[in-house]
Amino acid sequence: MRSFTLATLTPDEFDAFSASHPQGNFQQTSAMGRLRAGQSVDVEYLAVKEHGDIVAAMLFETHRSRLSTFAAIHDGPLCDYHDRELVEFLVEQLKRHAKAKGAAQLEITPELPYRLRDSFGGELPADQGGAPDDETVDTLKANGFEHAGFTTGYVAVPRWRYVKDLSGFKDEKALLDSYAKNTRRNVKIARNSAVHVDKLRRDQLDVFHHICELSCEKQGFENRPLSYFEAIFDAFGDQAEFLVASIDMDEYLASWKRKRDGFLKDIDKLERSLETTKYPDTVNKKIATARSTYEASLKRVEKAHEYIEQDGSSVPVAAGLFVWHRRECVYLFSGSDEKYAKFYAPTAIQHHVMMQCLERGVDRYNFYGIDGIFDDPDDPGRGVLEFKQGFEGYVEEMPGEFNLPVMPVRYAVKQLAHKLLKR
Repeated sequence: MRSFTLATLTPDEFDAFSASHPQGNFQQTSAMGRLRAGQSVDVEYLAVKEHGDIVAAMLFETHRSRLSTFAAIHDGPLCDYHDRELVEFLVEQLKRHAKAKGAAQLEITPELPYRLRDSFGGELPADQGGAPDDETVDTLKANGFEHAGFTTGYVAVPRWRYVKDLSGFKDEKALLDSYAKNTRRNVKIARNSAVHVDKLRRDQLDVFHHICELSCEKQGFENRPLSYFEAIFDAFGDQAEFLVASIDMDEYLASWKRKRDGFLKDIDKLERSLETTKYPDTVNKKIATARSTYEASLKRVEKAHEYIEQDGSSVPVAAGLFVWHRRECVYLFSGSDEKYAKFYAPTAIQHHVMMQCLERGVDRYNFYGIDGIFDDPDDPGRGVLEFKQGFEGYVEEMPGEFNLPVMPVRYAVKQLAHKLLKR
């Protein structure tokens, strides 16, 4: 007969378990606990022990408002969902705990893929992770959870994720070679266009917020307040990196002036060769091409002067928030200035962070949310999907949200109210 006990962990104990668990993630850390606590959420680090060893753990959140109270475990609990005895004990204990907290229901989103798919959402063979994990879904339902379904669309805890496995890459060349052709080209363009990626300090987060605001306006979303990003910075410390990609316009201008002068020398050299060449038609074609390239460089120089006049010598044009966990790095928020889209700064940021992953020995890069719609070219999430697909990863379809009624009558009334209010 197995013997389980429910225990409370210290933040350090919880972080150590999360760091070593195959489902460990940033939502299940004491840093997220600090963030939630700052949002007036009651947080606890709970664990199930067997013979003194931790076999499951979770950040247990109790959310209270004037109208309702509910409990939540985001991207957790961290446990073996195929261990039915463990799950049965865990669910019973969590139900009692949530009830004692006054929660009407407990919401969980297990951090365990339901199935893996290829980059385009296609099915994979069972030996490549393509077999659906119906056992986890059935076990949770057998223990009283209601499954919210295999949904598509964007939700707070993404059910569809885009991921890249970095375990096979030893250097930058190998990483670049793994990208799609256009993405490799865009990394090169950004590098040759004086795009530089830097880490922001706390007092620079207004730059991050402004760039995110530009994207939100374009896409019709509401941006988070600056205070939200400051709270993440404070709660996660070095585990959260706010990065900005800026264009050094002086460097960009100087590079195009050098190219312009080089093209002019090429034209002069070709024109002088006409005096002695046996193939004047070929040389004239080369001269025409060189003049066209030269004219293009003049336009680049002129445009660089315009950029400097309008926006200054250093222009922040893209930003991203990345959260580090021992198991992975997660791409959480981002924004970019459409005016400078042809500089491909967002691509430069992604490549920069994946290079950091190689340096730190982190084998998993999580692009995080996509909407799970792969066959509609007019889908609003198409641009995001195609951008991520350019880095040649794969798709994780998660099992989604599960709700456990803790106080059935109160939960039913709450559900009815949401239905009537269409929320």
